[in-house]
Amino acid sequence: MNTEAIIKRIQVIVAHYGLSTSSFADSIQVQRSSMSHLLSGRNKPSLDFVTKVIHTYPEVDLYWLLKGEGSFPRNKNTTEPQEPLSKTQKSQTSIKSAKPPTLFENVEDEPKIKASIKTSKENSNKVLCKVILLYNDGSFQEYRP
Repeated sequence: MNTEAIIKRIQVIVAHYGLSTSSFADSIQVQRSSMSHLLSGRNKPSLDFVTKVIHTYPEVDLYWLLKGEGSFPRNKNTTEPQEPLSKTQKSQTSIKSAKPPTLFENVEDEPKIKASIKTSKENSNKVLCKVILLYNDGSFQEYRP
């Protein structure tokens, strides 16, 4: 992993949105000192840091951020800086616009998955807290009830 290249791409993201490094750190909910240490090269970006960036700024492609492959912003129609969504706005937006995923699209083992779901429904003392869908292009979506 080329840390210097990732740091440069983080600086591109910050500049794209017209933010200071402090406001960027606040927007992704990391300490300002962590952002400073990262940009100075003292620390390397953690998985938690990268995850927060791509969750807060959906236009950031994971492969672009980590490897420089692909493009930023992900949606090429986006030309003006956008303010990041707050947690409340994100949950309201995802509730309004999220389409339920098709669970068995392109899945060969549908019967096994259905049996697994049925088994988990029978275990009534457990509460579902998060579902993560992983796609073959490296992207993912997270759903919380």
